[in-house]
Amino acid sequence: MKVSLFAAALLCAAAAVAAQPPTPPTPQQQAAHEAQRMDRLATLLDLNDGQKAQVQSVLQEQHAKAMQAFQAARTSATHPSRQQMKAAHDQAKADTEQKLSTVLTPLQLKKFQLLEEHERGPHHHPHGPPPGAPSESAGTPN
Repeated sequence: MKVSLFAAALLCAAAAVAAQPPTPPTPQQQAAHEAQRMDRLATLLDLNDGQKAQVQSVLQEQHAKAMQAFQAARTSATHPSRQQMKAAHDQAKADTEQKLSTVLTPLQLKKFQLLEEHERGPHHHPHGPPPGAPSESAGTPN
């Protein structure tokens, strides 16, 4: 009986700990994470010091714009539609790539695009490809 009571108490304690939301990272932890990410990006893209500083500046500027848009959407009475959010995301991505194209070589820009795609993960379409996308089985007989 004592063992089952102890096990039940342990399970309750574990559930209480698991139910608590994770604590957000401190500004120092976030800065360290961003520095590691930038160092990794600099290595993978083979950036020189000047490029690294410029890329970091572009990415920080785009992040700040995204955070402003997020806060504006959060405080507004209306919520953007999925289409509006996708359009804003696509525009931000295009702006970032345009700004980076003045800093990076074409090969470095292509690597950056591939890294961003990989970081976001493959786009999953549970109901088939998006409208207008070529079918994977196109051209193959069934």
